[in-house]
Amino acid sequence: TILSASYVGTSSHREEVLIENNPGNPALCLSLSQPNEVAPGTATCGPNGENNVYVSASGQTFNGTRGPFNSNFGSNAEQSGIGRASFNALELLARHTSGPLDFIAAYTYGKSLDQSSDIGEEVNPFNPSLSRALSSFSVKHNFITSYQYRLPFEHFLHPNRLTKGWSLSGITRITTGFPVTLINNGDNSLIGTNPNGVNNSSIDEPDFSGGPLHLNKNPRSHQHNYFDTTAFSLNAVGTPGTAKRRFFYGPGQINFDTALGKTITLGDARSLYFRIEAFNVFNHANFVGPSAVDGDIGSTTFGNVVGAAPARIMQAAVKYNF
Repeated sequence: TILSASYVGTSSHREEVLIENNPGNPALCLSLSQPNEVAPGTATCGPNGENNVYVSASGQTFNGTRGPFNSNFGSNAEQSGIGRASFNALELLARHTSGPLDFIAAYTYGKSLDQSSDIGEEVNPFNPSLSRALSSFSVKHNFITSYQYRLPFEHFLHPNRLTKGWSLSGITRITTGFPVTLINNGDNSLIGTNPNGVNNSSIDEPDFSGGPLHLNKNPRSHQHNYFDTTAFSLNAVGTPGTAKRRFFYGPGQINFDTALGKTITLGDARSLYFRIEAFNVFNHANFVGPSAVDGDIGSTTFGNVVGAAPARIMQAAVKYNF
């Protein structure tokens, strides 16, 4: 039997992230957002209006609100190596081999933080550190064990080809879920980082009231919401939102994969191996994955559990060794 405990810490720098190089100026847009702030009969500034022409009440013309490039340029997102990330974890491991039983059990208590978990998540162009949050793949608690037990039927029954060669093996995983990603694919921030068709998302996030989330511990119930959506609202115009991109976890996973095997020796180094496998053997409903919960406040299913792992799958196999 071997037991081990370790601390793992990593830090990465100069990661590639997507950042807007020609963002809108929220303060300028807000100063042109009311009818009395612009010339009579001219447009006021608002969401998605970074590229429009405005005339102030004093007669000054603004060719859009973006900068620092001139008015001939619109959105100009760049892949820049300014990202930072970190991972810290406690890792415990137990390994045992004795007679008919072999098993390995591992537990990790960890957290991963970054500014962007994929190239589609833009960072705040004025202060990229404001985009730092839980990684989309961060898992707080992760327990996995794999085992094989050679069933001792021959010790209780007459030893023969039918009672020898049986084994039970499997992998069990019990984990917390992935963080819920909160987004608002509008442009209330007036910065103009709304999706441009390259699978990216806006930097806008909802406003968070700070109240309890009332996480639904049993998504299999008739309650559709995983968290209390009344704790969130559209971000105030001119602000990127007060909620972090990710700060709480989605539904966890309890999964048992099991296999029953039987070896029949045929002599002369020949044998038959039969195996029956069941994935998610107890058919437990698992709602896992980075997109298991809809965090888009503009969606009709905001806060709902919308993704599930496969139900029980069974298969059988026969192998002839010679």
